Amino acid sequence: EYGVCENLRKLEITGVSCRDVYAKLLHRYRHILGLWQPDIGPYGGLLNVVVDGLFIIGWMYLPPHDPHVDDPMRFKPLFRIHLMERKCATVECMYGHKGPHNGHIQIVKKDEFSTKCNQTDHHRMSGGRQEEFRTWLREEWGRTLEDIFHEHMQELILMKFIYTSQYDNCLTYRRIYLPPSSPDDLIKPGLFKGTYGSHGLEIVMLSFHGKKAKGTKITGDPNIPAGQQTVEIDLAHPLQLPDIENLRDFSELSRIVLEVQEQVRREEQEEEHRQEEEERSQQAASQPAAKPLAGEGAEGEETAAGAEGTAQNKAPASQPFVLPMGVISRNEDYPRTCRICFYGTGLIAGHGFTSPERTPGVFVLFDDDRFGFIWLELKSFSLYSRIKVSFQNAEAPSREAFDEMLKNIQSLAT
Repeated sequence: EYGVCENLRKLEITGVSCRDVYAKLLHRYRHILGLWQPDIGPYGGLLNVVVDGLFIIGWMYLPPHDPHVDDPMRFKPLFRIHLMERKCATVECMYGHKGPHNGHIQIVKKDEFSTKCNQTDHHRMSGGRQEEFRTWLREEWGRTLEDIFHEHMQELILMKFIYTSQYDNCLTYRRIYLPPSSPDDLIKPGLFKGTYGSHGLEIVMLSFHGKKAKGTKITGDPNIPAGQQTVEIDLAHPLQLPDIENLRDFSELSRIVLEVQEQVRREEQEEEHRQEEEERSQQAASQPAAKPLAGEGAEGEETAAGAEGTAQNKAPASQPFVLPMGVISRNEDYPRTCRICFYGTGLIAGHGFTSPERTPGVFVLFDDDRFGFIWLELKSFSLYSRIKVSFQNAEAPSREAFDEMLKNIQSLAT
C-alpha cells in the first residue's frame, strides 16, 4: 500500500518481513506522512515526509539561491526511520555533516509531531561556530559573507543563523495541506517560490477563496513571519494597465491603483450598509405587522446571490509588461508579457511584526506557473515561480479542513 514491499529481496536479506514493515514502521508512523511546517519562530519551513524503500525520510525543502526563482528546489534529509537488522523501528537524526545518529520522534497528536536529536555533538564542526556559520551560509545563500556588501542584509543573515541554529536539537512540526483546486480558479493553486528583498527567497502558498486569492507564507522572516497572509488578490477588480510607455511612469500606475483602492473602499462601505439594512429588515420581518418587508428582504438576498454567482472573467490574451521606473526587483529576468492584472494588497510590518498594515499593490499574472506583485508603498517587485514537486499525502480532506489549517498557522504566527 505504501510502495515498500515491492523490494522483497531487501526484506529477505535483512530478515524483516512485510508484516514487520507494516506493523512496526508504516502503521506506527503513518500519521507523519505528508507536508509539515516546522515551528522555527518567524522562519518556518517546508518538510515532506515520504516512504522510500525500507525508510521513512523527512526531507526539508529549501528555495533555490536568491534571486534565481525559476531554479528547482533544494532539499536535505532531517531524519529517517527504518527497519533493518532490528525488529523495531530505528529513528536517526540526519542533521549535520557526520552522518546519521541517534534520534527520537514523538507523535503528539494526529496533526503534530516532534523530533529530537540525542547526539547533538554530531552537529558540531571542528572549526567551531565560525566554520558552522560559513558552511551554513554557503548552503543557504550559495555565497560567502564577503560577497554580500549590503550591511542590513548581513545583519539579517547572521540573525537567521543564530536563531535557527538553536533548533538543531528539537523541532515541532504542524501539518499543512496543499490548497484544493476548482475549474474556476485563475491558475492552479499550489506552492510558489518568491523574492522578498534582503530576506531572499521564501515559500508562499497560493489559494483561491471565491472572489479572493490569498498568498500565505510557508517560510517567513522577522518582518512578516511564516503563517501570515503576505498578499491578497481582489479577483473582482482587474486592472487595465496603461500602454508600455506610460507603464514606465510609476506615478501613472500609482494613480490607477489608488483609484481602484478608493472604489473598493466605497463598495465595502455600501456592502456594510446593505448588510445593516438586511438585518433591520429581518428583525422587522419577525414581527407579525411587518410581513411585507420579508419579501423585500428575500428579493435583496436573491440579487446579492446573483451578484456573488457572477462568473470570473479570464483574459487569455497577453499584453506587454515592464516594471515602472524606480521599482526595485531582485530578479530582472521577469517576463515581459502578462495575461491579466488585479488590484491587491500586500502585508508590510516593522521588525518583529510590529505595526502590520495592508498596503495597495498590483497582482500580475504572467502564465500558469509565474506571477508577480508590485508593492506600491515599498516601490518593490516580488516574482513568484511554481514549485514543481509532486507531493504525496498532502491533499486536504475537505475545503473546511484546509481553511481551518490556514487559520491555525496564521494564529500561531500572530
